[in-house]
Amino acid sequence: MQSAAHHLIVGGQRSGKSRQAERLAQGWLQRDPAHRVTVLATALAFDEEMRARITRHQADRPAGFETVEVPLSLSRALQANAAPGRLLLVDCLTLWLTNWLMPMSNQPDLEGWQRELQSLTALLPKLSSPVLFVSNEVGWGVSPMSREARFYVDELGRLNQAVAARCAQLTLMVAGQAWTRPVDAQARLQEPRL
Repeated sequence: MQSAAHHLIVGGQRSGKSRQAERLAQGWLQRDPAHRVTVLATALAFDEEMRARITRHQADRPAGFETVEVPLSLSRALQANAAPGRLLLVDCLTLWLTNWLMPMSNQPDLEGWQRELQSLTALLPKLSSPVLFVSNEVGWGVSPMSREARFYVDELGRLNQAVAARCAQLTLMVAGQAWTRPVDAQARLQEPRL
């Protein structure tokens, strides 16, 4: 399959992004008994609250979804798990970026992040599986006070644009409601500035 099969789901925190992605993935499973779904989970549990969130997400996942933990090497995991008849669900790009730019145990790896982003954007058009991406839309509020937070918000916006340009559909989640539209073919042809 080509990048036309990919789908980006964005929204604010608790907007229903993961639930919508899981509904779409369940629909994929129901179309063909040979279909499979693999969730590529990017969260790291550094405190009790995050452990509870991860546990809740795992418990809420539909039966039959395989899960692979992928805190950093998303491109490699996409390539390793892609197969005809398998849908990949990435939940979520926001935490994946956080792991690169705001690691809890050491300094950000900006060069590694740029290599990984370039690898991801080059891989998506060639991937043999459709991918559902989940990501937050964080740039609608007041500009953050710290330089690091502004850099993160800018990078997430660039990441979302780069992924959207390689997807056929984009869904904005608002209060649990999905607003879906095809990605403009012209927008897909234009390379976002990374």
